[in-house]
Amino acid sequence: MIGYVTFGTSDLARAAKFYDAIAKEMGTGRMMEEDTFIAWGTPGGAAGIAATLPFDGKPAGVGNGTMVALAAKDKEQVQRLHDLALSLGGSDEGAPGPRGEGGFYAGYFRDPDGNKLNAFFMG
Repeated sequence: MIGYVTFGTSDLARAAKFYDAIAKEMGTGRMMEEDTFIAWGTPGGAAGIAATLPFDGKPAGVGNGTMVALAAKDKEQVQRLHDLALSLGGSDEGAPGPRGEGGFYAGYFRDPDGNKLNAFFMG
């Protein structure tokens, strides 16, 4: 149902470095790029992520309670994505591990602009 998610950034070059690495680990890359935004994903595939300088020219902000979940292929990829995010200037919001019942396994992190994401695996 979701086509893509866009995060505001105040530093497009920094966001590009962060999301280039996250996208590579997930087996995809950039699909669109302009002077003010970059989008990562696979045309016809799962929802992608974009980073953009805000259209109104005001500083980028973070949505309180907003989070994007990245579907990992296994628990090991959850760990790799979490580690990768932290190595690229992201911050820890919850180490990878089981959450609740039903086989939900996730690691939570923020990008360098403070946007919250998680990598998860069901199984």
